[in-house]
Amino acid sequence: MGQHDRYDAIVAGAGHNGLTAACYLAKAGLKVLVVEKNDWIGGAAVSRSLHEGWTYSNCSYVCSLLRREIVRDLELPKYGLQVIPYEGGASFSRDGDYFAYMSDHDALRREISRHSAQDADAYDRFSQTVIRQCRFIRPFLLRNAPDPTSLKPRDIGELLFLVKQAHGLGKKELGETLRFWSMSIGDFLDEHFENNLIKAHIAGAGIIGTGLGVYSPGTAYVLLHHYMGDVDGAIGAWGFARGGMGAISNALGACFEEAGGTIVTGSGVDRFLVSNGRVTGVALDNGDEYHAPIVASNMDVKRTFLQHTGQQHLPGDFVKAVKRFKIRGSSGKLNIALDALPEFPAAPKGAPFLRGDLHCAESLNELERAYDDWKEGRWSQNPYFDMLIPSQIDPTMAPPGKHMMTVFVQYAPYDLEVGGVRAGTNWNGQTRGAFADCVFDKLEQACPDIRSKTVHAEVRTPWDIEQEVGLTEGNIFQGELTFDQLLFNRPVPGYAQYDTPINGMYIVGSSAHPGGGVMAAPGANAAREILRNIGRGGNMTGYAA
Repeated sequence: MGQHDRYDAIVAGAGHNGLTAACYLAKAGLKVLVVEKNDWIGGAAVSRSLHEGWTYSNCSYVCSLLRREIVRDLELPKYGLQVIPYEGGASFSRDGDYFAYMSDHDALRREISRHSAQDADAYDRFSQTVIRQCRFIRPFLLRNAPDPTSLKPRDIGELLFLVKQAHGLGKKELGETLRFWSMSIGDFLDEHFENNLIKAHIAGAGIIGTGLGVYSPGTAYVLLHHYMGDVDGAIGAWGFARGGMGAISNALGACFEEAGGTIVTGSGVDRFLVSNGRVTGVALDNGDEYHAPIVASNMDVKRTFLQHTGQQHLPGDFVKAVKRFKIRGSSGKLNIALDALPEFPAAPKGAPFLRGDLHCAESLNELERAYDDWKEGRWSQNPYFDMLIPSQIDPTMAPPGKHMMTVFVQYAPYDLEVGGVRAGTNWNGQTRGAFADCVFDKLEQACPDIRSKTVHAEVRTPWDIEQEVGLTEGNIFQGELTFDQLLFNRPVPGYAQYDTPINGMYIVGSSAHPGGGVMAAPGANAAREILRNIGRGGNMTGYAA
């Protein structure tokens, strides 16, 4: 074994969380290696040219959750990261009407009043509730989740911080907070609004990427998770990374390499090397081995411990808990190259909200029926989608005069049912084509000429996402964001602080607290924990203690 095979730390997987952790470790002075199975970095945050002249953000597609504290720490704009905000969005109905969501409060109030005067007042109360919940949870994103069974001073300190934050809410607000975290987005919206189209528009954020329906308990928090981001300080705002989501990963990669780190692509981890209860390195699919006393896995918790770690190295109860952790595939994706901008007959020409996220759901019941299809192993016959045309704001995504459309679809099952058999391998050219036709049929509700403007479409199912990116069942959050899988329960009680039963081995991906989305918080938090454990806790440029 040569000296060049030895490192201070190895990160398995060059997704954005793995790269974030690697950046912090390298900037703290460690000799760090990142290994990646694909020939490119970024995991699900990638930009790929799959049709000549067009760039697709072919997995994750919008930016908001990326913590600005981390962006500042790692100086990502210096490495080319630019996030361009977009304004608003809309939901189109079959009768030719629409509901437009706009960032300007007065304009939004007028638009809501056009559908329901009562809902205009209700929206102010709804916004106050959501903002209050965001303010409560945001401080925990860049802090460790405390172990309530531990008597360690740091855990007690974090529990006291949690109690202090809860006490600050007051008795009434605390009760509402606990209720909010466990209720469905459907029930939450029914309590506030009367108009079906308005409720359907807002509800989408509660089910995206989640194997749950709008009336499933816990989906109100999923909405909150999507509201916790910001762009340039605007709370809840969303935007496009110029050049696609790969710009985030490329900036992280450049930061890491400038700090002295090494990235090896083209071969994934075959197994984690463990000896006497301690990790010693990784063995890759191509037979190469690299050794380090610290190994951090950016893969989800199931993939890490059920596929790439010898079971003899793990406690039986831990393995059972990992198997119980819910990671269910529920989302498909279409990336579409357009010869020209589609027409939206219902909308005023050039309406700013057309540059935002567009939908065609009309009621909560419609969304719940889409979920019913998924439960039976079918893609939704009347699907919900989140559709955007980022090339309207970022012209680098398509040739001059052309456009790129991204369509995120709920619901598409991982185990597709065909002929009474449910299997991921039932996704093939024929079933993908039928799934795409179903989505295009629904898209025509908003833009009837979409098929004639399409020159290429990439269709991605949960099975496809798993095969390429390595996300179990194609779950974009590396584990559902339900109350039983948050804070000290994520991913496994007793191991919610990025550590594992194997000494020196850590989880740095979205299976860990605070969860999924292109947030980078799990990677940054895990790096802080690693540095603290090796006595270099002061070497992180630091945001939260």
